[in-house]
Amino acid sequence: MDWETKCGHPLKIVAGVDEVGRGCLAGPVVAAAVVLPAEISFEANPWLLKVTDSKLLTAKKREELAPLISSWALYSDVAFASIEEIDSINIHHASQLAMRRALKKLNVGIDHVVIDGKFKLSGISCDSTAIVKGDRKCLSIACASILAKVWRDNLMVRLDEEYPGYDFAIHKGYPTPAHTEALKKRGVSPIHRRSFAPVAKLL
Repeated sequence: MDWETKCGHPLKIVAGVDEVGRGCLAGPVVAAAVVLPAEISFEANPWLLKVTDSKLLTAKKREELAPLISSWALYSDVAFASIEEIDSINIHHASQLAMRRALKKLNVGIDHVVIDGKFKLSGISCDSTAIVKGDRKCLSIACASILAKVWRDNLMVRLDEEYPGYDFAIHKGYPTPAHTEALKKRGVSPIHRRSFAPVAKLL
């Protein structure tokens, strides 16, 4: 994971960003932005060796790593785009909006942004690099993926209490068989994405 070095780090302030919840049928899309220290010591911080794509980690491991990342990173923050924004501007643009919001919340001048996926981040004042499977190749993106995932998962647990019967605490809004079955039985909730086909056909 050396993309920060390739972007000129530590001479530049490089932020890694990632989003979670893109493929969900319910809930917001959430993004995190992270700026790492210029000097990264795995010997001094052995827990860093466990940092990778959040999807490859257990929920317990993500919960353990998230506070370590937040306290160790120079800057980090989380933002989201709402269900209404997803339905209005589509999930791609909403994901980019969430990432721009996360970067803005860092409140620091960013020289370069590294982003997971195939698309650069539009609408920002600096250049960006899109890295396919970046959450497995770039430490700051991996850190961002963990922070975003933990934040969103915790939100979906709270929303499960507000909208019982869908088991949001279990599937976190993803289109599992149990979720789609609950949709058919209980109907569309206020936090479902009406622009997504499995939801739209039930309206």
